[in-house]
Amino acid sequence: MAKVEKTEEQWREELSPEEYHVLREKGTERAFTGTYWDSKDEGVYRCRACGAKLFDANAKFDSGTGWPSFYEPAEGEAVETEEDRTFFMKRTEVHCSNCGGHLGHIFDDGPDPSGLRYCINSASLQLDPDAKPE
Repeated sequence: MAKVEKTEEQWREELSPEEYHVLREKGTERAFTGTYWDSKDEGVYRCRACGAKLFDANAKFDSGTGWPSFYEPAEGEAVETEEDRTFFMKRTEVHCSNCGGHLGHIFDDGPDPSGLRYCINSASLQLDPDAKPE
């Protein structure tokens, strides 16, 4: 998939206000309010902005945090990370490697096999129930 590059005006036209806030302004939806926080549906979670495959539903787990949580991305290069020092915290931001959209953060308190928890905003995801996880 070719890297997606759009102006902020184009992103505003294509995304809902909440999606724009999360994906482009690095916002966070309130816990226990997103579409997918407790979803158990099968399929593949794609980037809401560009459609890139991000996470398989079989890597999703109930973290009790109120956000969709995954222990690994669908493919090794599906997401990228960078240091986030906003709000006087040191965290690791997760974003779509295809369009740069903000997805959430990664923490080291997840289950095996990775020990990681990708804590992702529902507003940045679109479940594709017809896609088969690998």
